Amino acid sequence: MPDILDKITRNGRALFLAYDQGFEHGPTDFNEANVDPEKVLEIADSGYFTGVILQKGPAEKYYWKKKYRVPLIVKLNGKTNLVKEVDPYSPQLCSVAEAVSYGASAVGYTIYVGSEFESLMTQEFGRIEQEAEEAGIPVIAWMYPRGKNIPDESDPKMVAYAARVGLELGADIVKIRYTGDIVSFKWAVAAAGKTKVVVMGGSKMAEESFLKMVGDSLEAGAIGMAVGRNVWQSADPLSITAKMAKTIWG
Repeated sequence: MPDILDKITRNGRALFLAYDQGFEHGPTDFNEANVDPEKVLEIADSGYFTGVILQKGPAEKYYWKKKYRVPLIVKLNGKTNLVKEVDPYSPQLCSVAEAVSYGASAVGYTIYVGSEFESLMTQEFGRIEQEAEEAGIPVIAWMYPRGKNIPDESDPKMVAYAARVGLELGADIVKIRYTGDIVSFKWAVAAAGKTKVVVMGGSKMAEESFLKMVGDSLEAGAIGMAVGRNVWQSADPLSITAKMAKTIWG
C-alpha cells in the first residue's frame, strides 16, 4: 500500500518550492522576474521539486494539472504583516475541498505555538487534519513558536516543542526552523516522532551558508526543505536548486 506522503516526496525525501510569501510580506520580496507566478511555476516544474506551495488565489488562477507536473500544496490560512500584533493569529481562508478542486496533492496550515490565539488555530487544524485524511491527502503544519509567551522563537527548546505539538495534532509533516546546530535539531526531529520534518528556508542567505544548513538539516534527520526566497531570489534559481537536490538525494 503506497504511503500518503508519496504524493509529495521522492524516495522518502522532499523539496518544496514555497511561493506563499506574497500574502504575508506583500510584494516587497519580489522583482520583475518573480512577481509573476507563472515564472515561479516554471522553476517549480523543473523536475527537482516534489511540491510547490501556493495560496488559494494563485492556485486557482495559475496552476493547472494538465500543464504542470509538480504537485500542488495549497496553504489554507494566512495573514498580512500590516497588523503589528504581539500574539499572531492566522485564520483559515481555504477549505480542503477547495484546495482539492484546484488540484492540490496536499495542504498546509500555520500554527503560532505560544500565541494567545493558539487554541483557535489548533481547533481549525484539527478539522483540517480530519478533512485531509478523508480526502486522502497529507497535511503539513507550519509550526512556528511566536507571541508574547515566546521570548525567542529560535530557541531550540521552543522549536522542539512546536515539532512535538505537530505530532500530537496528527500532522503528516511539520515545517520548522533550523535550530542552528545538528545536536539540538536532532532533538527537534526526535520530538516530532513519526511526523516527518522539513526545514524552512527563510530569508535569502549566502549560498555556502544556505547549503550547509541543508546538509546539516538532513544529517539531523529532516527529510528535506521548504524553500522560497533562497531559490527565486537567486540570480540562477536552477543552479542553487540542483545543488540542493544533490544534497537531498545524492
